[in-house]
Amino acid sequence: MNNLYKKNEVLAIIPARAGSKRIPNKNIRNFFGKPLIAHTILQAKETSFIDRIIVDTDSTKIAALAKKYGAEAPYLRPEHLAGDKAQVIDAVIHLLNRLKKEEGYKPTHVMILQTTSPLREEKDIKVCWDLMKKSNATTILTVAPTHPRLYYLDNKQNIILANKRASKSSNTQAWPPAYLLNGCFVYITKTDALIRERNVITKNTKAVVCDRWRSVDLDTPEDWAMAEFLFKNKKAIEKQIKKFK
Repeated sequence: MNNLYKKNEVLAIIPARAGSKRIPNKNIRNFFGKPLIAHTILQAKETSFIDRIIVDTDSTKIAALAKKYGAEAPYLRPEHLAGDKAQVIDAVIHLLNRLKKEEGYKPTHVMILQTTSPLREEKDIKVCWDLMKKSNATTILTVAPTHPRLYYLDNKQNIILANKRASKSSNTQAWPPAYLLNGCFVYITKTDALIRERNVITKNTKAVVCDRWRSVDLDTPEDWAMAEFLFKNKKAIEKQIKKFK
C-alpha cells in the first residue's frame, strides 16, 4: 500500500544498551544459535503491520548486529541515557525527537519490544495491535497472571499486604485476579500520548493477558537458564497444558 494512504505508521523500537551486569553482554549472547537481539529483530520483521524497526543502543557492536539482521540503528544512544539508572522512556523520547528533527519522521504509534522476552510470539504482538485498533486506548500492554495476594517486607522484615483490594478468605479464588506487567513482551503506545505524558503507560491503558509460563524476563542468570529450558521444550509444554483444558 502506498504510504500516502496509510492511516497508521508503526515504529518498533528495540532498546538494547550494552551495559548488563547480571548477564554480561546479554543482548549479543548466544540464545539457540543466534544473538539474543536477533530473535526480536526477526520477529518484528515477520510482523506485517510494523513499518520500521530501529534498535536503540549505545554500542557500535550491537548496532552492527542490528543491521546484519535487518533492523536500523541510525544513531547511538547518548552516554547519559545508557547508564544503569537511565530510563527507557527517556531514551525512546530522545530517539523520537531526533527522528523528527533530522528526518521529519513521526510515526503514529510506537511499539517497544524488549530483547529479554524470548518466549514472546508474533500472535502476542498481533492481539495487542488488534485491541489498539478497535479500542480508544492510547496504550496497549501485556500482563501475566500472578498470585492474588501480594506482600512486601518493611525495613524490620515485617510482612505487609500490598494489595489495595483484599478478601478475608484464605482461599485465593475469593480474591480479585491479579496480574504482573510483562511489558517486556509488548508495549504499543500512540506517539502523541507517549510524548505528552512522558510515559509508556498512559492514562488510557488497556491490557492483554499472556501465558504466565511464557512471561520470562531475562534479568538474572536464573532467568536465562529457565528461558532456555522453556524455549527448548516449548512444544512439549504446550501439549501438556492442553491436556488440562
